[in-house]
Formats: sequence, structure tokens, C-alpha cells
Amino acid sequence: MFFALKGDHFNGNSFAEQALTLGAAYCVVDEKAFVVNERCLLVANVLETLQQLAKHHRKQLNLPIIALTGSNGKTTTKELINAVLTTQFTTTATLGNLNNHIGVPLTLLRMTKDTEIGIVEMGANHQKEIEFLCNIALPDYGLITNFGKAHLEGFGSIEGVIKGKSELYDHLKTHQKTIFVNTNDAIQTKQVANYKNVVTFGQTSNETKIELMATQPFVSLHFNNTTIHSKLTGAYNFNNLSIAVAIGNYFKIKPQHIKFAIESYNPTNNRSQIIEKGKNTILMDAYNANPTSMMAALENFEQLVHKNKVLFLGDMFELGADAEKEHQAIVDFLQENPMGTIYLVGKNFFKTKVTTQKIQKFEHFEDLKQLLQKTIFENAFMLIKGSRGMALERVLEFV
Repeated sequence: MFFALKGDHFNGNSFAEQALTLGAAYCVVDEKAFVVNERCLLVANVLETLQQLAKHHRKQLNLPIIALTGSNGKTTTKELINAVLTTQFTTTATLGNLNNHIGVPLTLLRMTKDTEIGIVEMGANHQKEIEFLCNIALPDYGLITNFGKAHLEGFGSIEGVIKGKSELYDHLKTHQKTIFVNTNDAIQTKQVANYKNVVTFGQTSNETKIELMATQPFVSLHFNNTTIHSKLTGAYNFNNLSIAVAIGNYFKIKPQHIKFAIESYNPTNNRSQIIEKGKNTILMDAYNANPTSMMAALENFEQLVHKNKVLFLGDMFELGADAEKEHQAIVDFLQENPMGTIYLVGKNFFKTKVTTQKIQKFEHFEDLKQLLQKTIFENAFMLIKGSRGMALERVLEFV
């Protein structure tokens, strides 16, 4: 079926006839002029119809659905949960980061009678979005990876982020469903105080105790007499890994199977991805960035031992009135903690005050590109980090 969605620059209705020609069984349209035959289904609003159909479909499915949201690490955590659960169950999980008001319905509609567990990632940059998505997906289990300084432009403040993301908890509480909570996170623990249906995990948990063993060069953890060596770098990934372990344990997957799943997982899509190129090693983390994830990446990179470090950092988007302050805070940290040659890219970083020659600023990527075309990097360890709109993976072409 072809759903004729509308965007800022297109009208899906205009493609309905072509979709039928190319093999669509039916087209769902919301403009009468595009009803070309009986296979065009006219509705009041295509997007709302897609969402209502997904909710109806979900209600027909007799299966548990796990929902997750958070400021950082959602997609990596979702992939890890899926890797662990697929050792024993047939799962259907969000593809990539299709986690919004269109992606969530599409994920639900991919679930079939063969699906045993559904895993739905939910993203949001405003209040009430998670609540809306929960009312479509109707999750049985839920977790929040963390609360960070992401989408401040829409949420208004870190308090707004906590309130918005916690809409998942609110939904689960209202329907007496189960919440997974990391006891290392004081804010999360507070959010579920006095609620009974909680499964705890973490270094201080009495239920699912998970210990951090090492972070260099990759994160290792210990659980139930089993040591797991991941291929993920950065202490911040301990939380993501712990969630997958806890959920696997809850669904009674054997520790050795959890270990196999996590140790087999290779990060992709520019998320904490190690890339070897020529004589250089690149820690590619350019999928997205906000002040919390940027600082976590820098603190991790600072701890990694290498004599020739190079950093490419791009602007952090959707920070609203906090943009200037948050970019300067990153620069201040870099100046107080020198860790190699640093290239800053973007209009916000370009406005910051820099007092060291080790940091170079470029307002546009094209300006950086001109320098890179004349520069040869050898035996360097590089960090590439920035918001999606910066597309800093373009640096790879020149190193």
C-alpha cells in the first residue's frame, strides 16, 4: 500500500497513479483529485490514517512491545537489545532511527503474527510527542537511556527534557506496565519512586547487578559470573550495554547467549564506529551530537592514549538560546584539557572565543575542506563528532 504523505516540499498524492503503475495494491490519498480508480482509498488525512491503522494493527498483535527513548544512545541501545533478544526470539525492531510520528507506525506495521517481541525506538524534540507515540504503540515495557541536553530549542531546558522523555514512564505507570530503570541514574530512580512494576539494573542494583570492568580500548562488563567484552568505546556505552544485558536477563536469555550477542555486535552508521584508513584510526561518532553526548565523547577521547590526536568537531543543533553558551563550554573544556590538534566547524563554533593555536575554527565545511586538501595526516588517532546536519563524515574523504 502506498500512503500519500505530504511534506514541506512534496505532495504524496501526486505520486499515487505512478505508485499503482509500479505495483502498489492500493493508494491511500486525501485529495479527491488524485482518485484515479477504485484502488485509491480517499481519507480525510493520510498521516492520521497511517497512525490509526498502526494502532489498530498493534491491538491485534498478542505480543509484548518494548519502547525506549532518551537523549543519547537510543539507536545503539535498540540495536543491542535486538541483538540479545534475537538469540531466542523472533523480533521486529525499529529500522535505523525511524523513531518519529511516521517511523513508529511503520515499525508497528512491519510486525507480523511471527513476531514474538517488538522493539520500538521513540524520538522527540517537544513535549507531548512521546505521549503521542505511546498512545499508538501501547508498550508493555519501557526504558529511558538518559536525560541530556538535547533538543533544548524544543524542550526549553533540561527540566523540559526530563518531563518530555518521562512521558514514557507516565504512560507505563497509567497502564500498570513494566519499567526498566538504571539505579546509577538518580533522576530515573526518582521518576519511578513508589511505582511497583520496576526492574532495576546497574552497578548498585540488587536485582541485576552489572559491573563496569574496563573502558579502554573498549567497554567490558561483568554480569552473573560472565565477563563480556564489547566492541563499543566510551564509558557512556556502559549504560547502553547494561540495558541490553538487563532486558536479556529479564526475558531469561542465558548469560552465555547475552555474551555472544554483545560481543558479536559491531557499531555502524557513524555511531562510536572505529574505522582504519591508511595509517590513521578514526573514531567516527558523527551521527549526531548535543552538549551531553559531545562532552562524553571528549572525556572518553581524552583518556585514550595516543601521541597524535586530531579532533574534528561540528556544531550542535537545536539548542535555541543556549547555543552560544553550550558551544563556548565545549571550547573552554578543550582549552583546559588539551588533547591534540582540534578543528571546529560551523557557525556556532566559529563564534566562540579561542585562546590557543591548537584550535582552528572554520565557519563552513568548505573552508575546512580547503585546508584538508593540503594536509597529510599520518599515524593519527581522530575523533569526528557533530550534529547530523553537519555531515562531518565528509572528513573521511580527505584523511
